[in-house]
Amino acid sequence: MGFLLSKPMEQNFQKQQEFMLLNARLQLERQLQMQNQMRERQMAMQMAWSREFLKYYGSFFGLVSLGLGIGAMKKRRPALFAPVIPLGFIMAYQVDMAYGSLIHRMREEAEHIMGSESDRLEMPHGMPTFESIEKSRRAKSLLSSSLDK
Repeated sequence: MGFLLSKPMEQNFQKQQEFMLLNARLQLERQLQMQNQMRERQMAMQMAWSREFLKYYGSFFGLVSLGLGIGAMKKRRPALFAPVIPLGFIMAYQVDMAYGSLIHRMREEAEHIMGSESDRLEMPHGMPTFESIEKSRRAKSLLSSSLDK
């Protein structure tokens, strides 16, 4: 009689385990999707900020270039136009960041670093573990409770 009851219970247990595994996988996929969407939104905000900054910096660069160019021509001193050179490099960087391929080159370099220099990416003391997090939490919990006294 016990054997007859244990077989359906074992099958039910097996189905529950499969369901839990499927549910955990679905939850992980959702978390990964959410993290990726958040990353994409952050990158879009960064690109939008770069484009907005470029508008203001472009106006500044244009006015400075015009002013220094007129001043250099009136005073017949081409050295007055010299500050436009470093400002031009900054302008080129901002244009590349806002509308160019800078993000693609950065991604390629990041992939190269991850592939061939992964030892530089290791965290001090390795990856945090549940035990290390709990130890830290308990230490802070004991500290805060002893300070309250």
